[in-house]
Amino acid sequence: MALYLLFESASGYALFERKESEEIGKALEAHQEAMLDFAKFSRMVSLVSFVPFKSAEDALENTNNISEGIVHDTLKKFLELNLPKVKKGKKPKAQLGVIDSKIGSSIEEELNFPCTSSESVFELIRGIRLHFHKFIKDLKEDDLGKAQLGLAHSYSRAKVKFNINKVDNMVINAISLLDQLDKDLNTFSMRVREWYSWHFPELVRIISDNHMYAQLVRLIKVRSSLSEASLPLLEEIVMDEGKAREIIDAAKTSMGSDMSEIDMANIEIFASRVVRLAEYRKQLHHYLVSKMSSIAPNLATLIGELVGARLISHAGSLTNLAKYPASTVQILGAEKALFRALKTRGNTPKYGLIFHSSFIGRAKAKNKGRISRYLANKCSIAARIDCFSDLTTEKFGEKMRDQVEERLKFYDTGETPRKNLDVMHGVLEELSKEHKNEAPEETGEEKGEKKKKAKTKKTKKKETEVEVVEEGKAKKRKRDVGDDENTKKTEKKKKKKKET
Repeated sequence: MALYLLFESASGYALFERKESEEIGKALEAHQEAMLDFAKFSRMVSLVSFVPFKSAEDALENTNNISEGIVHDTLKKFLELNLPKVKKGKKPKAQLGVIDSKIGSSIEEELNFPCTSSESVFELIRGIRLHFHKFIKDLKEDDLGKAQLGLAHSYSRAKVKFNINKVDNMVINAISLLDQLDKDLNTFSMRVREWYSWHFPELVRIISDNHMYAQLVRLIKVRSSLSEASLPLLEEIVMDEGKAREIIDAAKTSMGSDMSEIDMANIEIFASRVVRLAEYRKQLHHYLVSKMSSIAPNLATLIGELVGARLISHAGSLTNLAKYPASTVQILGAEKALFRALKTRGNTPKYGLIFHSSFIGRAKAKNKGRISRYLANKCSIAARIDCFSDLTTEKFGEKMRDQVEERLKFYDTGETPRKNLDVMHGVLEELSKEHKNEAPEETGEEKGEKKKKAKTKKTKKKETEVEVVEEGKAKKRKRDVGDDENTKKTEKKKKKKKET
């Protein structure tokens, strides 16, 4: 059977035909050396035809289609012209060798020509790729390298530009930065507390909040500077008059050591950095909440913005999270514990990242596994709605959150919750009503046009009905006339018989 080889290069499509090749001894050194020598390799394959791309945009479009397994019009016309035609009802006498089985199946569907992607095909295409510039007369090796480099850059740029997960990447980076900021802020706050406690150790006992402590360090500096005049400023930070008074009293009787101006200046600069980081952390949290409300509103409403963003980040994208089953979502983030339990044949974990949800914390110890399984189920549904729905709404998330609340009550009191089917039907009815209300009102001209159209339809219907009635009457007349003629003929025949 003849074998044709399709080679997709950066400059165009090329079709080769195999003349002779070794199937059994292809792994031998002699065969491998023959593949490297163009004079010997040109005896194995011959160029049938070559069609160059018209422009760089055309090359990028064809490359995108090949990567997705789609047959471009250029490729289809090229193969139809150069491949032997297969007659209907007869077995094909040739095959087309391709490097990718996906594009091969698409070519089979489009052209009804058998395709193969075996090891021998890969070996021959590898040799074609090595000697391709020698088969085309006007094509230089440098020109082919430039075309490959330009196409690679444009293809990569297009893939990054039209990435469907590019919005998810903003959420993934934001939640990663938020978690890193939390760790760093804890470390820096502990350093501020330890450093400033040498001068004012009593402040640690009075103030427990890290951000508030750093603000007070920046304000107080030297403890001897505190007086009754600084009470309003302290009260503004602490939000409590009693604590502000307690700080002033503790400063008067403090057991801390004195510090030089240079040491205090360094502590003040570091405390200011910690305060700015804490403020930026708040801004980043607001940004993440706004992003989650636009990307995954139902998931954020159901389980919270932070937990939802961590689930998306751990899955890689919202699309990946939507593809996961509920059992995977339940233990997402607890992979180490899962594999350790499987290895030691112990109990598998009941929850992963969804443990940070308030629902699991509110459930009793015996019901934590059950509510985590139910919550994972709802999270999976919410992620699929957010990923594949064209309409962005929080209605589904709100109703599913109410369902989780009802499930918690059911575990505590035994009150039966609503069925999921009824709840989803209720949400769809609400959305349809809102859509009807949001529909724009018709103007007087539009109403008049609709009435005219309705009238014309009615008149056309009446005309067709009249035509049908008239046709029926005409058919009846013809039948009556035919019956009269038949009766006359029968009477004549009877008379002739009587006469005879």
